[in-house]
Amino acid sequence: MGLNRRSFLLGSGLTAAGLVGSWLGEADPAEAAPLKVNTAIQADETPRSCQPQDPLAALLEGNERFAAAWQSNNTATTMAARAEAMSSLWTKGCYLPGDTLTTGQAPWASILSCADSRVSPEWIFDAAPADLFVIRSAGNTAFDNAIASLEFGVATLHTPLIMVMGHSDCGAVKAARDSAPLTPLLEQLVKPIRASLSPENTLATAIKRNAGFAAKQLTQRSRVLADAEVDGRLTIVVSYFDIRSGKVSLV
Repeated sequence: MGLNRRSFLLGSGLTAAGLVGSWLGEADPAEAAPLKVNTAIQADETPRSCQPQDPLAALLEGNERFAAAWQSNNTATTMAARAEAMSSLWTKGCYLPGDTLTTGQAPWASILSCADSRVSPEWIFDAAPADLFVIRSAGNTAFDNAIASLEFGVATLHTPLIMVMGHSDCGAVKAARDSAPLTPLLEQLVKPIRASLSPENTLATAIKRNAGFAAKQLTQRSRVLADAEVDGRLTIVVSYFDIRSGKVSLV
């Protein structure tokens, strides 16, 4: 996909009050109304003005841009050249002014990802501020507060997409596969990871299985998320981020 093909839905006419609806209430009826594609700045822009037509396609296009810059960074031989390679990012985004964002937020994708310092969703998907609703914890598990946060994102912010993203060389999955003793809290953290594993799994397979297991837990443990998926208001996908190449692939 080309760098200039990301289109945004602007001028939807939704007010800030319509964004934040009642907690755990029904989706805003205006959500179903057709929105016009318009890339011009408008005086009446709202926090929803940067909504892409296809959130998953927008994520993958953003990752293509990141991966291209990241691979140039990999082959650069000086710090200055690496900085130059990465400076190509954040030039294709849809940016809203702070005055608009003070009226509310309308992220168009939620990401449940690992807390690993090499895995920053905003970078990986070349996303602008306010695009993504991100929950991070070692091992990208569906812990209670993560599920509650995603419920808020779907029920109140009307976020239409959740991506659970595992990544190469995940330390939490390594710890879950190992027999070395852990602290009580770390044991609690890796417990759901261990529930997803099979002894014959490679590390890469174990990481992908863990992300898939977490994604299933979202709808199994949350009626809010399950109902939203059934109603077509929510799509849940699983992905894998390769640190070396910078590429995200769907699992």
